[in-house]
Amino acid sequence: MAGELLDNQGRGDVAWSLPRIHPEGRKYGLIAIAVSLVFLLLFDWEIVGWPLLALSAGIFAFFRDPERVVPHEDTLIVSPADGLVSLIALVEPPEELKIDDGSGIDGLPDGPVTRISIFMSVFDVHINRAPIAGVIRRLVYLPGKFLNADLDKASEENERQHILIERADGTRIGFTQIAGLVARRIVPFVKPGDTVGAGQRVGLIRFGSRVDVYLPAGTDSRVLLGQRCIAGETVLGEIGTQKLIEGVSQ
Repeated sequence: MAGELLDNQGRGDVAWSLPRIHPEGRKYGLIAIAVSLVFLLLFDWEIVGWPLLALSAGIFAFFRDPERVVPHEDTLIVSPADGLVSLIALVEPPEELKIDDGSGIDGLPDGPVTRISIFMSVFDVHINRAPIAGVIRRLVYLPGKFLNADLDKASEENERQHILIERADGTRIGFTQIAGLVARRIVPFVKPGDTVGAGQRVGLIRFGSRVDVYLPAGTDSRVLLGQRCIAGETVLGEIGTQKLIEGVSQ
C-alpha cells in the first residue's frame, strides 16, 4: 500500500527476531552440545555436562550474525566491527598496506593518518564488515603473537590480517583484523578483486580481538574513546568532497 511504513527488511510490522548463527560457529556449538549430552546421559556427570551445555549456548551467542542497517550516504566510513573504541591515534599505516606489492595497484600513501582501534570482547558480535563500498585490493595475512588485543603494540606484534579497499573514485581505506589472547584464527570471507558494499560481511575473528581502521589523510574521527560501535552502522568518519570532485574531473 502506498505510504505504508516498512522496516529495514521490507516488512510492514516491526518484530524482534533471533539473529542467525554464522555457519562458521554452528559446528562448534553442536560439538559442545553432543559432548555435554554424552556426559549427562551416558555417564551422569552433571558437574561436567551442565557447564558444557551452558558453554554451547555461549558459543552460539558468540557466532551470532544480526542484520544491520547501513547508512546510504557513500561518503561515510562505517565501523567494521562491534566493540569499544579503545585507541585513537595519529600513526603511519602498516607497511603492508603501503608498499608496492607487485600488483601494479597503489597502496596507502605515506604520512600519518588517524587510526581508530575497536576492541571486541567475547561478548561482542565478531562478524567484520566493509567500512566502505569498493574493490578488495589487498588481503595480507601475517602470523604473530597473541598479546592482549587492547594493547597498542598488538597492531604490530599479534597475528593479523590487513585489508585494503578502493572506492570507484580512487579513495583507499585500510583496516586490520587483529587476533587477541583467546582468538586463534582470522577467517576471511573475501579475496582480492572482490567487489563489496559498505557494511558487507568480509570476515570474522574467533573469540576476542580487535580491528584497526586507517582513515584517509585529513579525515577526522567522528567517534570518541570509550564509545561503543556497531559494525555497519556507526559512522567513524566522512570522506572529504575534494577527492570526489577530483575523481569526477579525471
